[in-house]
Amino acid sequence: MNPTSPARPHLFGVLAGLALAAGLVFAALVFANAWTRISESQVINVTGSARKNVRSDLVVWRANFSADAQTLLEAQQKLHADLGKVSAFLTARGLAEFAAAPVQIREITARQRNEEDDTVANVRVGYRLSQAIEVHSPDVERVPRLAGESGELLQQGVAFVSEGFAFIYTKAGDAKVEMMAEATKDARSRAEQIATQGGRAIKELRNARMGVVQINPLYSASTSWEGNNDTSSLDKTITATIGATFAMK
Repeated sequence: MNPTSPARPHLFGVLAGLALAAGLVFAALVFANAWTRISESQVINVTGSARKNVRSDLVVWRANFSADAQTLLEAQQKLHADLGKVSAFLTARGLAEFAAAPVQIREITARQRNEEDDTVANVRVGYRLSQAIEVHSPDVERVPRLAGESGELLQQGVAFVSEGFAFIYTKAGDAKVEMMAEATKDARSRAEQIATQGGRAIKELRNARMGVVQINPLYSASTSWEGNNDTSSLDKTITATIGATFAMK
């Protein structure tokens, strides 16, 4: 008979006990970890949004005019006279204040052939002076119509070109703050609806992340990562979003 055989059942019992204890510890850890995850997941993430239609309250009209002449002095004199005509045109329409950019000078050249050696070269034949102007006005509806009336300047010999209009809503900053509050309310309302469906209730707001504000032409839903800021349309739609996390009870 083997003298060690009576100890084997005892050894197996010890090993089984250790295995059982290890299993219980592991199960306890798994349970604790699962409980922690469940506890931490008692939140709901939602996105709230707000939209507001606004009308621009500032229009920026950009235009330019130019004068050509054989000499620089003649071009300067003509451009100065044309500036007076442009100023009179705007003043008569209540737009006496406008910004004039520095004069730009460009040489006018033409290709000429030398009859002696039959070569072709660019030869200066005159100067072109141009000047840009910028008009700012709160009269967002009337000022754009002046582009059609500017044909009067052409009849006076002014090479006047309208470059277009920029429509700006100057109260966009205040609107963004107001709309973020509205977007937060919308997020809470959505969270409450979702929680109610699951038999739960909203406890508190844990955190909120402001989204990008989009300013688009009226009713447009265009988006961009940096945020749109439309200046092409008189009427606009401002959209704000906010991501919010609410704790549930």
